[in-house]
Amino acid sequence: MTTTNITQPVAESAGNANIKLKDIIGTIPREYFQKNRRKAWSQVALTLTAVALGYLGIFYAPWYLLPIAWLFTGTALTGLFVIGHDCAHRSFAKKIWVNDLVGHIMMLPLIYPFHGWRVQHDRHHVHTNKLEVDNAWEPWTVDSYSAGNGALQFFYRAIRKYFWWIGSIAHWAVNHFNPSMVPKREQDKIKLSATVVLLFSAVFFPTMIATVGIWGLVKFWVVPWLIYHFWMSTFTLVHHTAKNIQFEPAETWNEAIAQLSGTVHCVYPKWVELLCHDINVHVPHHISVAIPSYNLRLVHQSLRENWGEYLQEQTFSWALMNDIISQCHLYHPEEAYQTFKEIKPLV
Repeated sequence: MTTTNITQPVAESAGNANIKLKDIIGTIPREYFQKNRRKAWSQVALTLTAVALGYLGIFYAPWYLLPIAWLFTGTALTGLFVIGHDCAHRSFAKKIWVNDLVGHIMMLPLIYPFHGWRVQHDRHHVHTNKLEVDNAWEPWTVDSYSAGNGALQFFYRAIRKYFWWIGSIAHWAVNHFNPSMVPKREQDKIKLSATVVLLFSAVFFPTMIATVGIWGLVKFWVVPWLIYHFWMSTFTLVHHTAKNIQFEPAETWNEAIAQLSGTVHCVYPKWVELLCHDINVHVPHHISVAIPSYNLRLVHQSLRENWGEYLQEQTFSWALMNDIISQCHLYHPEEAYQTFKEIKPLV
């Protein structure tokens, strides 16, 4: 595997405004878009089995092995979300009602309102890397940061640096339960999903506390849920953040370049990729959300063969994360990002 090393912003270096998204999609074999019921439900079986094994591990593990059991279980729970993610994009099943039902069930243990997340996530796909429109790890401008109060600046600095892993928790709490943030035609669905989650929570949490106590709730749900959010935040941050990935104003934004070069393919440990159903193979998913997760690797290979010069590939490591959280803080119109220290005199 080759890793793209680009020292200037992608939009400038790739810079081919003649590329259209339909041109890229046209190079992908048609069969890679086909849904396969056996493969889809095999993923469900794998995830449910892994989650069950994880909870058995938490139940039986001595205290000193709990961190391993928690890590495994939280990663397996991420698989629930990825299946719900496919359902949201209608790439799990052919029938919409099946996608909606499975999506709600998969996301319930994570306290995610399916439609609330689906609609907000669709916006991210339509406007990937479009400045002040994209809602996934969009960098603030210097002016926006400077205009914020002290508490808001503190929180933004935290999630852009060493507390990046709580970013998805903030996104979940602020965005996905609020019907006023989506078009009117979707608001009833958002209310439905929020109601389902709240009713589930009203039964689930009191039952957990009554049966296993507060420590049991922390042990069996809170810690695995936090680990799930570690992966949720990490995946999305790495997918869309690098020193050379430029967010573009609407007037200069190019859809094809944003989806092809503005997203990152990142290699993780094999067990993580297995439990998370290849969500790390992210570029194909941005080229077309109709591609099922079990075909992402096939499509990525096709993109390598036809559009390899535009792809960005990385390997997950602390060095990679440190590179992102130490340098990718605020929007810069020419250099993609600047650090908080660089704009300190302005704030």
